[in-house]
Amino acid sequence: MAEVSRKIVLPGDLLSTNPKTAGPNTYVEGNKVYARVLGLLDKTETMVRVIPLKGRYVPSLGDTVIGIVKEVTANGWIVDILSPYVAFLPVQENPAMKPNKKPNEVLDIGDAIIAKVMNIDPKMRVTLTMKDKLCRPIRVGRIVVINPTRVPRVIGKKGSMIKLLKSELDVQIIVGQNGLIWINGDRRKVSIAEEAIYIIEQEAHTEGLTDRIAEFIKRRKVEMGLAKPEEVEKEEEVEEVGKTEVEEKTEEVKTEEKPEEIPPEIPEERLKGE
Repeated sequence: MAEVSRKIVLPGDLLSTNPKTAGPNTYVEGNKVYARVLGLLDKTETMVRVIPLKGRYVPSLGDTVIGIVKEVTANGWIVDILSPYVAFLPVQENPAMKPNKKPNEVLDIGDAIIAKVMNIDPKMRVTLTMKDKLCRPIRVGRIVVINPTRVPRVIGKKGSMIKLLKSELDVQIIVGQNGLIWINGDRRKVSIAEEAIYIIEQEAHTEGLTDRIAEFIKRRKVEMGLAKPEEVEKEEEVEEVGKTEVEEKTEEVKTEEKPEEIPPEIPEERLKGE
């Protein structure tokens, strides 16, 4: 079964038995630390804190989501997609379901799945489907949980940030619009990808983030023995040469062609509500 990082905690959930570790959005009672708000648990050796879920996920048709099976019924599965609205996966929408099998033999409570939002009725009851090449039960890898409002920044403009993570770390990544992200591959590379995603979540509002993430990945690969310092230096030299060539060509174009009036570009994050 896939590991789930940063589990969701509810107000009043016990977080620690060491009152000295109490951090933001927690409270101490009887020498124990409890969650004050609904959010993501962030726990280290010295501190326990809760990152509030500022924006709950509101499903849209066609969304890719990652969910956890909460209940098995005779005709399907009730799935938690970290939304105020209930999601249901009918047996006929799961290709793994066969006439000689029972629903709990295909998916059981606690299983994680990648699915798509197929329908939303007027009462906001969500129907899922797994009839898509992207959809699957998650048996391996790691599931990272972030604030759903940060998903567009993790994906990046035209998928640039995800492409960077995949190419630099050679891992599989599927991003759920509901803030759950599946990562699979070499355990050390998966850990670097997880760290990078948390940095993106925390610094989503800042400029130059893609370059900082690229530098972070290169540094962590060296620290974890996945790359040698000289290899990283060579890559940086090649990048600098490439930039110089592009700049030279740009200068040529500027001298040969008349400048055109181009409307200002609207960042994709704004279009997605960032």
